[in-house]
Amino acid sequence: MPQVGEVTWIGIRGQKKSVLETPSEVVAIAGKSLSGDHYTGKSGKRSVTLIQQGHLNNVSEILDKPISPQDTRRNILVEGINLIALINQKFSIGEQVILEGTGHCHPCSRMETNLGPGGYNAMRGHGGLTARILRGGTIKIGDKIKLQAPQQ
Repeated sequence: MPQVGEVTWIGIRGQKKSVLETPSEVVAIAGKSLSGDHYTGKSGKRSVTLIQQGHLNNVSEILDKPISPQDTRRNILVEGINLIALINQKFSIGEQVILEGTGHCHPCSRMETNLGPGGYNAMRGHGGLTARILRGGTIKIGDKIKLQAPQQ
């Protein structure tokens, strides 16, 4: 995959259903989650959620109003790479962090609250990617996202 993406926004929630904080960087903890985020799932398959700017644009067009990444409750907004192509793939963010795409990030019922009527259906197919953290480190706005070459 020749595309290289870029992190353009970061969001974390200290508690479930709380307002997202938007730091300029965050520490990814291998096998766990992002430092300061409430996520505590046991499988680790949803340690980080990512969404691409193009999907926000699509949802905004469907709902005919601007949509902020905070409204989607995802952790990382990216540009320049097709996240769905990273399902079952290892990819790097910046110089340290390695993630593995684990699946689609399906919308939840909170999309009706956050985005208004029709928000859930607008997000269907545009919810982004879930990932597990294989190698931790710092993720910063401006970091590049690249597919990792398969191990021989």
